[in-house]
Amino acid sequence: MWASRAGRLSDDALLAALATGDDEASTVFVRRFQRRVFGLALAITTEPTIAEDVAQQAFARAWQHGASYDARRGSVLTWLLAITRNVAIDTMRVRRPQPLDPSILIDLVAGNAAGDPSDAAVAQDQLGQLRDALETLPVEQRRAVLLATISSRTSAEIADIEGVPVPTAKHRVQSGLRKLRRAVVTSDERGGDG
Repeated sequence: MWASRAGRLSDDALLAALATGDDEASTVFVRRFQRRVFGLALAITTEPTIAEDVAQQAFARAWQHGASYDARRGSVLTWLLAITRNVAIDTMRVRRPQPLDPSILIDLVAGNAAGDPSDAAVAQDQLGQLRDALETLPVEQRRAVLLATISSRTSAEIADIEGVPVPTAKHRVQSGLRKLRRAVVTSDERGGDG
């Protein structure tokens, strides 16, 4: 009976009931917002299992901080989605991908150069130059370049992962790629002269 009554409550009233620790209100609250919360979590994390964890944490925070909700600052949905966004970003920062070891990249690409042995030798030489050039980059630039090229991450995604503004992420990728190009071109010119 309460669940049907709770289902008719406004979002604000439902949150107030949730804040008092009412189990039925919490069930209705979760059911009312679960698709939107999970959808946002999935959009940020891109992994369903991580999104489920984020959604659970977001609902737990809503329950813990429900009494501090201020309707003047936005709707319950806006407040809950802000919590979800923050939890998702924090989760992704903790799970920050480690840059791919350049030797692994070389092994992967060199394995694709099967065929003509001279082509494989040229590819191996170019990959060696690339590995050496990657090692000279500052760690932040190397990580940004590898996230952009190997993981196909956008500048916005890299910014979220690294916890920096988008222009900083773009600069790291562009600057790192410029340094790699210069290093590889300089290495080719030295090899051609010698």
